Amino acid sequence: MANVNIMSKVALPYAEALLNLAQYNNAIEKTNEDLSYISRILSESKDLQLFLENPLVVQSAKKNVLNKLFLNHISKNILKFLAVLVERRRIPILKNVIAKYFELSYKLESTVVAEITTAITFNETQKDSLTTKLKHVTASKQVNLVMKLDPSLIAGFTVKIGSKIIDTSLSGKLKQMALHLKGT
Repeated sequence: MANVNIMSKVALPYAEALLNLAQYNNAIEKTNEDLSYISRILSESKDLQLFLENPLVVQSAKKNVLNKLFLNHISKNILKFLAVLVERRRIPILKNVIAKYFELSYKLESTVVAEITTAITFNETQKDSLTTKLKHVTASKQVNLVMKLDPSLIAGFTVKIGSKIIDTSLSGKLKQMALHLKGT
């Protein structure tokens, strides 16, 4: 059980990176199809799984097999991603990466909760505008805003979605400027 937990933790950054790549390229649906295809091939071939998981097999051989198997069936970005997993000796956790990717992808398709901290209270027009922008930025169908008030921000706002924070506040800009001035 602990081994599965460790594998999931190791797989998570790769799954997040893959999801970010899919979002950036506006190719979530295609990525989902490609990963489903790869997953099906892996589940049908125990020999392929053993081959990819074998640490004695050189990286170039693994890349060649993956290229021959998937070149005309999946996107080049996914093929490059598989090559990165091989290079970083993470190809044995491919099934975990795929599982984590789908978990994140499904979450993405539903609702995103954005914690908004503002210096002043937003009116409904401002909230609607921010919701629309966040839907676009996160590629989510639904965004729920959790509004908080913090006058110490001086002006502007911060957005927190999961572990990501976007700081457009004046106090944040002043802190950045202070850090920059200290560094020079």
